[in-house]
Amino acid sequence: MTFGAFLRLGCRQICLSELSLHHVRQLSSGVRNGSKDGNFTLPDPESEAPDKEQRPRKEPGQMSVLLFPGQGSQFVGMGRGLLKYGAVQDMFSVARKILGYDLLSLCLNGPKEDLTKTVHCQPAVFVTSLAAVERLNHENPAAIENCAAAAGFSVGEFAALVFSGAMDFAEALYAVKVRAEAMQAASEQTPSGMLSVFGKPQARYNHACLLAREHCQSLGIQKPVCMVANYLFPDGRVIAGHQEALDFLQKNSRQLYFGRTLKLPVSGAFHTPLMESAVEPLRAVLKSMDVRRPEIAVHSNVDGKRYMNEAHIRRLLLKQLVSPVKWEQTLHEVYERAEGTSFPQTFEVGPGKQLGATLQKCNMKAHRNYTHVDVTRPEEE
Repeated sequence: MTFGAFLRLGCRQICLSELSLHHVRQLSSGVRNGSKDGNFTLPDPESEAPDKEQRPRKEPGQMSVLLFPGQGSQFVGMGRGLLKYGAVQDMFSVARKILGYDLLSLCLNGPKEDLTKTVHCQPAVFVTSLAAVERLNHENPAAIENCAAAAGFSVGEFAALVFSGAMDFAEALYAVKVRAEAMQAASEQTPSGMLSVFGKPQARYNHACLLAREHCQSLGIQKPVCMVANYLFPDGRVIAGHQEALDFLQKNSRQLYFGRTLKLPVSGAFHTPLMESAVEPLRAVLKSMDVRRPEIAVHSNVDGKRYMNEAHIRRLLLKQLVSPVKWEQTLHEVYERAEGTSFPQTFEVGPGKQLGATLQKCNMKAHRNYTHVDVTRPEEE
């Protein structure tokens, strides 16, 4: 299987004070298929179309799936083992022009408090994840060539879409920048957050959220928000909403059959209606971007189904901001197969191993073929 160009980069200088999507497009004109600069691009499907039907059909066990992590997976030092591969240096150079700060230095050296901020964290995870694809291509090019599907958690969807050929790297990074800034601004409007919950079999998450909203109303909070924001794995949820609602859930966790709760180090209630003000800034960028139909299956967080066309991508990326990430459902869609059919190789490309941990809890058989592409360790000589 072949699919469209992975990166379209360039190193033209731009005036940061006049940065716009138009300038970002100027950065997208550099690396193309067949580049002699050593930069990795995926094959052009049109150039190989005559041979497409002659290729032998590969067994499911020979295919691969790429999973792209989201915010929360970041750590200081990520990317240290990737700088020697392909276009990684160019990727961070372009990122510096688009973002207006040295993303590579922030990833490598921190400080942690800055890297954790939504406005920095989302671009950092996006670029580092695509840099990890460069490493995978170097060490196991068949995993790239035989990739059948991809999925990304929250901001990881943008990386998955770039990998699939649906978006250009520079334009997608600009969209991630706008998205992160808008989400940060939305977070600052209301004291809110996210609570990781490991529930017992008796736990009723929606009922617990209802009780928390009623508690907020008793405090005089108008239109309180408290809902499941991430479906991770059986009995694993992230609940997001007003801070008073999360405090109520933690205080009453035993009565609600929550085995363990943990407030996440994020600035707001992502993937809930409290992110509504972030929708329009992202809509404006997506409307102006060149978006194409993915050339492999890319699954949406909103419903777990694969994206079908350009309009579908734009619509669901907006809906994702205010809707739960249905990751558990996505994994079921990706790995659904007839009894006795072998599972593909799975590669988590990006910082952290959280997606591998959730895969293990959702589908042990699929996890047996899981590999994490390390973003810190240089290749062993």
